Formats: sequence, structure tokens, C-alpha cells
Amino acid sequence: MEKITHEEAEYWDEYCTAFTIMPDFHKTGFFSRKYGLMVRLDPKTTKLLIAQAEATQKTFSEIIGELARERIRVSL
Repeated sequence: MEKITHEEAEYWDEYCTAFTIMPDFHKTGFFSRKYGLMVRLDPKTTKLLIAQAEATQKTFSEIIGELARERIRVSL
């Protein structure tokens, strides 16, 4: 996994936050659109996420998506 500097991470965090496409819940078919939400993680969680990604050969998005789906499923 390629490492980036703190400055690069801050740049991409700001860029992605500013240019994130959010769904319009008032329009038909918004669930079919792809969109992203920025999530800020604390350093301990980031280390755990990196370890999980390396162990399972999954992306951060896949891991976080699975966790979110499981949490939603449990709460229903």
C-alpha cells in the first residue's frame, strides 16, 4: 500500500468533502446513483482498519460498507 503525506491526505480530504456528490432524496432512483461520504477516523481506528484490509485483501470502502450494513441489519 502506497503511503501519502499528511499534507496530501488533508488536500484529498478537503477536495473530496467539497466535491462529494450527494443524493437528492426527492428524485426517483437516487439509490442507484453512486456517491461518497467522507469519514474522518481517529489514528487507532485507522491502524485497525489498515490491519484488517491487509489481512482480508479488501479495500477500506468494502470493510466500512460491511460494518455499516451489519450495524443497520442489527438495528432493524
